[in-house]
Amino acid sequence: MELIKEGKPTLGTRVLISWPGIFELIGQTELFDYVEFVAEYAPWTLYDLENIARVCELYNMSSMIKLDAVPRSYIAAKALQSGIQNFLFSDIRNVKDAEDAVKSVKLEPEGIMGIGNFRVGGYVFDKFTVSDYRKYAENIVVAFMIEKRSAVDQLEEILSVQGVDMVQFGPWDYGLSIDLAGPPETTWALDNPKVKEAELKCIKTAIEMGKRPRVELSDVNLKSIEQYIKLGVKDFSLGIDIRILYNFWKEKGQELRKILLKLK
Repeated sequence: MELIKEGKPTLGTRVLISWPGIFELIGQTELFDYVEFVAEYAPWTLYDLENIARVCELYNMSSMIKLDAVPRSYIAAKALQSGIQNFLFSDIRNVKDAEDAVKSVKLEPEGIMGIGNFRVGGYVFDKFTVSDYRKYAENIVVAFMIEKRSAVDQLEEILSVQGVDMVQFGPWDYGLSIDLAGPPETTWALDNPKVKEAELKCIKTAIEMGKRPRVELSDVNLKSIEQYIKLGVKDFSLGIDIRILYNFWKEKGQELRKILLKLK
């Protein structure tokens, strides 16, 4: 949140593997401002959330979690109570979804969060006061995935909800929501003019309304990055662990397999 308040750029990366060692490796690079745990796609336990938060704090990184639509409020509360500071809510379809998401990580009376013996308060609230807890909740980053046709149609209304800080356009789900046809192994959604038009609308509208648009990158393509920067984008997320591993295994596996095939 501090970097956003100061108008500075941010760099994150995405992780599905909940092993704390992965987060430590990222921290050791000293290059990333935060790590996003993509809980929507991976198996995990509530213990993992506390360990993820601990490791990120150890390396002076912020932590983010990407949440399922259901049970949105339960997972968001557990993540905040574990010490995770930033929240990316998926499947936002309308203003009510946006309002419910924000309320799930805000304290009463603005939100629905209560107070208890949580890690974020030191478990026993010896030195962490109610005021500290409220301040902590007020300093989190709330981000929305804009990936449904209805969300793009109601974008200005959704971004008008108090408490929204960041948005990210999701081309694949948006492509499904407008009934595009195409095999998943191609870039049918990424290259479709209707999808690109919706992404541009999302970025421009967010900036006009004082919100931060974030863009995911699979690689460092200077031309593409410069195009986003010209639009006003300052927030980028680079890579995801499972894709990085897959690409290595596929590329290097093919190289080695060709060598082995030559053996008699």
